[in-house]
Amino acid sequence: METISFARGVPAPECLPVEELADCARVAIERDGAAALLYGHTLGYAPLREWIADRHGVDSSRVVVTNGSLQAFHFVLATLGEGRRIVVERPTYDRPRKFLSEFDQVPVDDEGLGVAELERLLTGEAPTFLYTIPTFQNPSGLTLSAERRGRLADLATGDRLLVFEDDPYGLVRFDGEPLPTVFELADGRNVVYSSSFSKTIAPGLRVGYVVVPEGLAPELEELVASTYITPALVSQAIVLEFLHRGLFDANLERVRDLLRARRDAMLDALESELDGRASWSHPAGGYFLWLELSGTVATELLGRATAAGVTFVPGVDFGGGPGSARLAFSFASPAEIEEGVGRLAALVGTPAAV
Repeated sequence: METISFARGVPAPECLPVEELADCARVAIERDGAAALLYGHTLGYAPLREWIADRHGVDSSRVVVTNGSLQAFHFVLATLGEGRRIVVERPTYDRPRKFLSEFDQVPVDDEGLGVAELERLLTGEAPTFLYTIPTFQNPSGLTLSAERRGRLADLATGDRLLVFEDDPYGLVRFDGEPLPTVFELADGRNVVYSSSFSKTIAPGLRVGYVVVPEGLAPELEELVASTYITPALVSQAIVLEFLHRGLFDANLERVRDLLRARRDAMLDALESELDGRASWSHPAGGYFLWLELSGTVATELLGRATAAGVTFVPGVDFGGGPGSARLAFSFASPAEIEEGVGRLAALVGTPAAV
């Protein structure tokens, strides 16, 4: 029996523009040969930095291109997080939870981060560093409401809160109208904006970036240089060629259609199979939804589910409760999603083997 994975937060193979990227790679290397294949600027491939800067309305000196957005978070945290109180969402992406030694947590609800609770945390405390994924959050799939975005931007511009806005999923929207980023609402003041081409082009390219406050890039450059001499310039040149050919928007629309079908398949299957025994988020985009099981411990369920050929990530890995789980709908096909949810539902509420 083939295992169906709801654990993998990666795009399905058919989401990847393989032929287009192969041709972009050939052209980028032939055209930019020495510039792409030799050592280059520590902060990234200059033409790509300029493209990103234009997209976000900033000077290219504020853009740092990294090997994925998680690395950008490492760099910014090491540079700006020293001496600050660290706050994350609960639940939140498991990787920061693993390498942060100490942090406070603010719960999320259907409107995203509890900004009122964050405001209470800020009262009388030292300057704070907030890590947040406001749009189609990993792991919950939830999105910060427009009203709370405005309040969070106001907190940032008040100079006591530095916000790291991680936004790898924001463009992968299926329903509704886009909301302004916290970075946009705060006009970039005390908000570091991070994103990636992993979810919109291909994760294997390992091209992420961060837009930092004015004057911070030189500090980051010293840290980046001590980590690697130069980033993966070939990958960055390939991404730039893909962008310059005008392929990005069409590919993004194709990815949205493929993932929307998977999201819908998962919501339909959960409604059919687990109604009354669980509740779940209804994401308007992204890769994930959050499952809350009634009377079932997710870590115990996982062992039996794995034996039955379906996997997921227990919510406790992200700071969730014992009955919570993250289900990724991005990788499995709609038919596999229907089958996988059926396998999972058959085990929910049944006793563990003794």
